[in-house]
Amino acid sequence: MTTKPNEITHRPADSLSIDQIIELNPRFSRREMLGLTGLAGIAALNGLGSETFAQNPQRKPRIACLVSYWGAPRSHADWIITKLLDGYWWEGAHTPSRVEVVSIYIHQLPESGLGQKIAKAKNIPIFKTAGEAVTMGGKELAVDGVVIVAEHGEYPTNLKGQWMLPRWWIYQQVVRVFEQSKRSVPVFNDKHLSYSWDEAKWMFDKSRELNFPLTGGSSIPTFYRTPDVELEIDTPLNTSIVVGDTADEGALFHCVDVLQSLVERRKGGETGVKSVQCIHGPETWTWAESNPWATKLLESVRKKFDLKAGHFQDNKAPNVCIVEYNDGTKAAVFSGKGVGWTFAGEIQGKKDPTIISILGWPGPFAQYHASNSQPHWITEMMVSKKEPFNAERLLLSTGIVSFNMESNWENGKYSAVGRRIETPFMNMSYRSTRGAQFSTGQRPPNTPYIRGFEI
Repeated sequence: MTTKPNEITHRPADSLSIDQIIELNPRFSRREMLGLTGLAGIAALNGLGSETFAQNPQRKPRIACLVSYWGAPRSHADWIITKLLDGYWWEGAHTPSRVEVVSIYIHQLPESGLGQKIAKAKNIPIFKTAGEAVTMGGKELAVDGVVIVAEHGEYPTNLKGQWMLPRWWIYQQVVRVFEQSKRSVPVFNDKHLSYSWDEAKWMFDKSRELNFPLTGGSSIPTFYRTPDVELEIDTPLNTSIVVGDTADEGALFHCVDVLQSLVERRKGGETGVKSVQCIHGPETWTWAESNPWATKLLESVRKKFDLKAGHFQDNKAPNVCIVEYNDGTKAAVFSGKGVGWTFAGEIQGKKDPTIISILGWPGPFAQYHASNSQPHWITEMMVSKKEPFNAERLLLSTGIVSFNMESNWENGKYSAVGRRIETPFMNMSYRSTRGAQFSTGQRPPNTPYIRGFEI
């Protein structure tokens, strides 16, 4: 079919055939077009009016996905990368992917049967090393972005409870290619940068040295909120808590990242972390009683959820992560069930604490779950080449969790009342200018994921 550009430019969208649209918009397959509801919807998903179909869109960023393990159905690799392949749910509707996954590396490949099946079904090559995946088997960088998902697999846990996942090990192979190629591209690193502060700081510093956008962290700060509000920039926030699951290092990181996503918006901006301390067991409540601000905020959460008196104190494995900031702001993360991930903050001039909850997470067996909003912001960074939020936040969240795990150990000995660790090296400061980033609109359907093959 040969068509002069102007013959279609001014025709209504609903007068175009599927074949005409595919010719003008090659990033969609015929199957994808047939799956969309209405040609006007196609125009909207392209960000185009019906009168502008003639212009071809820019090439999608080509992404290398480097993972530790890709299994079914709980691995983060499956949750995140399937969204980059097939699209994700954002602002109440399915959004086609705006990136193209062109290469895959899987560290624990023999155990990752699902990853192998998906790569085969999508005709995406699996490379033997992370370096080969980002060079596409060549000698220089050959992709426009890198996604690292090293959250699952059979890896050891050290005495302090830190899961020794190969995030840094994969990341440093990517950095090596950047340095050899004398150019770099945006990098996403799922959850915390590393269990080790030294590794995490090196990872952050390399992003600044080589001038590439870096993001990552928890998916929870961008999930649906109740109420669906964001703290204003320069909110006069004095004290804060987050209550949620802190059963292990990974669960704690979700809570800490929720905390950091909110306290970074306080008056004057982020000033860095002065100290971190962890307390386990009954002494958790001794500390809370000696810090009335924490008790008040915890009680406000209990009342908000209409829980019985002493609900949180009934926890059989209580613990608290205590954070002091350089500007005098105080915060704590308490273990607690029945409230999802809930933030409570004392804001100057307000009588009652401000409470924001993140609830109703449907994963991991649903087609759509908390990771939908995260792939949206991954995609935004790959397209815009700008960090969706300050990477310093990711580094601070990583550091708080790392030193929380260190706090209860000294000279090979464990103490339930951890030592207070001074952290002058976490003195990075910045002012957040981002807008709200959490999901809004209709929630996605809670249906099984359709893959086209048995898993």
